Amino acid sequence: MQEQLLEMRGISKEFTGVYALKDVNLSVRGGEIHALVGENGAGKSTLMNVLSGVYPYGSYTGEIRYDGKPCKFHSIRQSEEKGIVIIHQELALIPYLSIAENLFLGNERGSYFNIDWDAANAQAQTFLRRVGLSEASQTLIKDIGVGKQQLVEIAKALAKKVGLLILDEPTASLNETDSQQLLELLIELRKGGVTSIIISHKLNEISYVADRITVIRDGTVIKTLDKAVDSFDEPDIIHAMVGRDLSDRFPKRTPRIGEIALEARDWSVDHPLYEGRKVCDKVHITVRKGEVVGISGLMGSGRTELAMSIFGKSYGVNIQGRLFLGGREVQLSSVQDAIDHKLAYVTEDRKGNGLILSKPITENTTLAKLDKVSSRGVIDEDAEIQVAEKYRADLRTKSHSVYQLVGSLSGGNQQKVLLAKWMFADPDVLILDEPTRGIDVGAKYEIYTIINELVAQGKSVLMISSELPEVLGMCDRIYVMNEGRIVAEMPRETASQHGIMAAILQSEKKE
Repeated sequence: MQEQLLEMRGISKEFTGVYALKDVNLSVRGGEIHALVGENGAGKSTLMNVLSGVYPYGSYTGEIRYDGKPCKFHSIRQSEEKGIVIIHQELALIPYLSIAENLFLGNERGSYFNIDWDAANAQAQTFLRRVGLSEASQTLIKDIGVGKQQLVEIAKALAKKVGLLILDEPTASLNETDSQQLLELLIELRKGGVTSIIISHKLNEISYVADRITVIRDGTVIKTLDKAVDSFDEPDIIHAMVGRDLSDRFPKRTPRIGEIALEARDWSVDHPLYEGRKVCDKVHITVRKGEVVGISGLMGSGRTELAMSIFGKSYGVNIQGRLFLGGREVQLSSVQDAIDHKLAYVTEDRKGNGLILSKPITENTTLAKLDKVSSRGVIDEDAEIQVAEKYRADLRTKSHSVYQLVGSLSGGNQQKVLLAKWMFADPDVLILDEPTRGIDVGAKYEIYTIINELVAQGKSVLMISSELPEVLGMCDRIYVMNEGRIVAEMPRETASQHGIMAAILQSEKKE
C-alpha cells in the first residue's frame, strides 16, 4: 500500500462565526489522484486554501503533515517551496506576457536583475512538451485557447518541482476534447510520481481519473471511496453530496408552447478584431413562449457570439439580419434597448461580466433595472432590500443576509443572484449562457427548477450549454451550431448525443 503523503487532521475554519470546515480529516497517498466532491459551499476549496497557505496558519485549527513533517504555512510561497502547488479555477496567467514569462513568473531563470531568457525559453519548451503542448514558448497567453492555458498552468507547476498538484475545477471551462486531454495528462503525471488532488463537479470525469474520492458536505467529511474496493456509483455519490436522492437529474415539465417570442432571420456577425471573419453566418432561429430552446456546439462554434450580438449588439461588428420580438421587428442598438424590450442575457462569465463581486446581494439584484427601485435618480434602499430578500427566498439562495458580498458566496449561490438580477428586470425572453457551469448537481437541479418555473409563466428561454446531457434533459428543441452556422435542428423526442455530434462532424466534412 502507498504511504500517506498528506494528512490533514481536525481542520476547522470559520468565517464571522459560521463554520466552513468542522473537524475535517483528509489523507492522500503518494502517487494517487484523489478527488474532492461536494455541493458548492461544502468546503472543498476552503480546505485546499488552508492546505496551500491561502488561509495562513493560525487562521484555522488542526494539523497538517506533508511527507511526514508538520506544516505551518503562512503563504502560498511557503507551500510551493515544499512542492504543493494549487491551480485555482480562475487561471492566474497574464494575457500579454509570453508562455515562458508566465511559466517562470516569480521563479525566474538567472539572477534577479539579469534574467537568462535563452535558458528560460529552452526550459519552457521542455515543460510544454511534457504537458503535450507544441506552442513556442514566446507565444502570448492571449493567443492560445482556455484549454491550452490550463495546460500552461500545469507546466508552471512542474517548473516549481511540484509533488502535490491541486486543481480546482480544472475542466469547468473546457470542451470534451480538452477535458479528456487534461485527464490523460494527470494520469501520465501520476506515473511520473506526481500526486494530485482534483476538485470537480463532473462525476463522470472523477470516476474515470480518481483512485479515491472524498465527499464533503456542510464542512464535514461524509465518506471516502477507494476504487480498489468500492464502486464509484454516481447515485450513491450524489446522495452523499446533497443528503438526498436525485432520482431524476432534470425536473419534469409539461410544455405549454405558444406563439413565437423571439426570431432572428439571416443573422450575420463579423469578428470585432479580424476583419471579414464571420462568427455568425446567416443564422435563423426561433424561440416560442413557454419553450426552452437549446443551442449546442463545440467551443468556438459561435454560440455566445450569437447570443451577445442579439442582446443589444453587445458583441461583433457589421451585424446584419432581422430581429423580431413578440412578432414585431425591433432594432436593438444597445444593452439598454434590449432590456427595455424585455430581453435578458445571463452571461457565462458570472464573475467577470455578470456580477460585481465586491458589492452585496442587494445591489447586484437590482443592477439591471434600477429605475424600479429609484425615484429621480435616488435609489430607495428599503425597496432594494425588499427585492433582494424576495429573490433570496424564492431562489433559496444560501447567505448570511442580503448584505453579504457576492464574492464570498459559493458558485451556485452566485449563479442564483445572477438569475435574480435578470428576473427582477422582468424579461419575456431569457438567454442563458452556460447557466450551470461550475456548480454542483444539487444546485443544478435548483437552477433547472427555476428555468421550468419561468417557462411555465409563459416566458421563453434560449439556453446555451456545453453539457450534452443538460441540453437533452432540459430543452424542447435543440439547434446545433458549428463554425458560425446552424447545421441541424432537432426536436426533443429525436435528439441524442450521437445525433448532435454527427451533425457537427458532417457539417465539417462539407467545408
